[in-house]
Amino acid sequence: MTSENRTIWLLGPQYHAPTLGDRFKEFGIPDGPIGVVTAGWQEREGEDEELDGYLDGRSCDLELYRRADQVFRSDPEFREAHREMQRMLREVEGLYELRLSYVVESVRRLLVAEGSKELVEPEQEHAIEQLRELDAWHLRRIVEIRSAFEEAWKPLEREVIAKQREAVKGLLADAPAVVITGGHVAVLLNRLRLFGMSELFDDKTVIAWSAGAMVLTERVVLFHDHPPQGAGNPEVVEEGLGLCPGIVALPDGGKRLDVNARHRVASFARRFLPDACIVMGDGDCISWNGKTWTAHDDVQRLGLAGELETVTSW
Repeated sequence: MTSENRTIWLLGPQYHAPTLGDRFKEFGIPDGPIGVVTAGWQEREGEDEELDGYLDGRSCDLELYRRADQVFRSDPEFREAHREMQRMLREVEGLYELRLSYVVESVRRLLVAEGSKELVEPEQEHAIEQLRELDAWHLRRIVEIRSAFEEAWKPLEREVIAKQREAVKGLLADAPAVVITGGHVAVLLNRLRLFGMSELFDDKTVIAWSAGAMVLTERVVLFHDHPPQGAGNPEVVEEGLGLCPGIVALPDGGKRLDVNARHRVASFARRFLPDACIVMGDGDCISWNGKTWTAHDDVQRLGLAGELETVTSW
């Protein structure tokens, strides 16, 4: 659920060319502690001295990764049920990947197919629609599995989780803003969801990048045209928190995607319509005011014709 009272800032990756410190005053955040989520760093959670410097020494790490570990140690029954849910999600993901490889390949071949325009274009659009339907089907299955788990186990009502959540709520009571860093996107989303964090962000400015930006969208898409292993097919892997509507966040997209392959760019952009596929490179910054997205400086998205397009607002 989005909030018109909240401003969200999404930045490009911060590990090569950090810009958070330079832009921090631009965000206009009132005095007070700033909640920090570094759960995506996993065992490195809390190693945020450099980040604290960019935030004028105001950071307060919420320790969601550590808190989740404590939950699983203290509540073994819940831990085993959660593991079973994760196992089911992995199995469904494998089935999705099996189907996806064939559909993606057919789309890419059709986009470079020669022939009469009036004959080829309807085939291209139908193939892309099949890809959209597969993504939507997979996302529904994910939501069904997780919803069944949450209905059966009611995580936020379990004592150990409720206690940790209250502690986090206390840390955020006087915090005007929250920062969500990158790292392992699935782990980060899992921890945020476990403690029902999106509701605790309701009246706060949110600043995020990389995996942190991805989990705030409506659907999390993993992508890499030339991974060390695998087919390099973009995959819808989870439902995001939904605080950032209308975009697919592609951190480092200019490096991880073959942006010179027009048919691959076009198929990606058309597949995820009506959302804008934002590349989010080094130095990029976009903001959401509850109604409109604004790009600060030159920000690019994947174009329907297969080229990168500069965006300003949408």
